[in-house]
Amino acid sequence: MDWNKLLSTKRLGMEDWESSQKQEDRSQFQRDYDRIIFSSPFRRMQNKTQVFPLPEHIFVHNRLTHSLEVASVGRSLGNLLSENLKSEYLENPLIAELGTIVSTACLAHDLGNPPFGHSGEAAISNFFTNDAGAQFETRLSTGEWKDLTHFDGNANAFRILTHQFNGKRPGGFALTYSTLASIVKYPFESVWATKQKFGFFQSEKEDYFKIANELGMNTLPGKNSQFQRHPLVYLVEAADDICYQIMDLEDAFKLGILSYDTTKNLYLDFYDPYEDKKTLRSIENTLQKVTDKNEQISYLRAGVIGKLIHECMNVFVQHQEQIMAGELKGSLIGSVQKKQAEAMEVVKKISFSEIYNHRSVVEIEIAGYKIIGTLLEEFISAVIQPENLYRKKILSLLPEQYKTESGQLYHKIQSVVDFISGMTDIFALDLYRKIKGISLPEVV
Repeated sequence: MDWNKLLSTKRLGMEDWESSQKQEDRSQFQRDYDRIIFSSPFRRMQNKTQVFPLPEHIFVHNRLTHSLEVASVGRSLGNLLSENLKSEYLENPLIAELGTIVSTACLAHDLGNPPFGHSGEAAISNFFTNDAGAQFETRLSTGEWKDLTHFDGNANAFRILTHQFNGKRPGGFALTYSTLASIVKYPFESVWATKQKFGFFQSEKEDYFKIANELGMNTLPGKNSQFQRHPLVYLVEAADDICYQIMDLEDAFKLGILSYDTTKNLYLDFYDPYEDKKTLRSIENTLQKVTDKNEQISYLRAGVIGKLIHECMNVFVQHQEQIMAGELKGSLIGSVQKKQAEAMEVVKKISFSEIYNHRSVVEIEIAGYKIIGTLLEEFISAVIQPENLYRKKILSLLPEQYKTESGQLYHKIQSVVDFISGMTDIFALDLYRKIKGISLPEVV
C-alpha cells in the first residue's frame, strides 16, 4: 500500500464533487470530524452503557465519553505518525492530517454499538441464533444470515455512516474514503467471521469494495473479499485498546470495586524499575504533593496512557513494512515491550474477574437480552406481517428514516435492527415497558 493513495478526500456518495480552490477554514478531514460530533447517533451515545450501569451519583464512562477519550489518544498517535512520515512525503500535505483522520475514526468507532453495553451485540445475535428469529434462516442467504447471527457493532458503524436511510442523502454521512476505511477493523464480510467480528454487512459490501479499490487496499492472497487493513486502523484499534482497559480500572476504583492500593499497583506495574527509574521518582514526588486519592489515580492513569501511546507508536514504526504490505497479524498493543505486555495481561485478568463479572454489569446484560429480544420480536413481526391492528400500531412507532420500501426480508429485518441498535438504554427500557404494559405513556 502507498500513503499517497491511502489518503484521499473523495467522499462516498459525492464522488463527482470538487472542493473550492479557495483557502478554506477547515480541511476535508476536519469536516469529517465535525460531521460526527454534530450528529444524532453520536449524541445518543451519552445514554449508552460502556461497561457499568449509568449511576445517578458517580459519573462513570458511557459510550460518548469513551469515544471522546479514544479520539484524544488517537489524535496523539496519528500526530506521532505524521511526524515520522513527513520527511519522506514532503509533497503530500495530507500526511499532516493523520491525527485528524485517526481521531475522527475513533469518534465513530462505537456508533454502531447497541444499548446495554457489551451484551447488546450478543443479544441481537442470540435472537436470531436461539430465539424467535431462528425461523428466518432458510429464507436468507448465507451472508445475510451471518450478518444477523454474528451481528457486530463495527459493521453497524460502517452502515450508519454510509447507508442512505429513508429521506437522507446518498453516502450517508458522505465522509471521505480514508476516514471510512480507518474505521473498519475487520475488512471482510460476515461469511469469513470465525467469531463475532467482521467489517461490513452484505448491504454495504459494494461500498467497502469501492473504497478499498480506490485506496489501493488489495485482497489478501488466496482470500477473495478479505482485504488488507488500512494502516490507520491499527492506530484506531490501539487507541481503543488503551482507553478501554486503562479507563475501566479508574471507574472500578471510583465505584469501590477495586481498592486504592490494587488500582495504584496495577498502574505502576507498567513501569520498569530500572528503565523508568527517573519517571517513577517523579511519580512518587507528585503523589506526595497530591493527597486526594481520586486525583492520584487519575494522574497515574494519565501517565500509563501516555506511556502506551509511545509504546504502540514504536511498534507501528518497527513493523511498518509488514503493515504496509497487509501482513501484520494482531494488534499494536499485543506487541508492546514485555513489561507493558505483562502489566496489560494482569489488567485484563483483573478486569474479567472483578469488573466485567461484577453483579451490576451482569444484571444490565441480562436485562439487555430480555429488552432487545422482545423489541426485535415485536417490530420484526410487524414489518413482515403488518396485517392485524396490533402490528400496524407497533409499526407506527418505527421512525420514518428506518422504514423501507424493499420487499426483501433481509432489508425489512435490517430496518428493525437499525432502529433498535440505535436506541439509548433509557429509550429501549421505556419502550419495552410500554409495549409490555408495565408502564403507560405520560400525557404532556
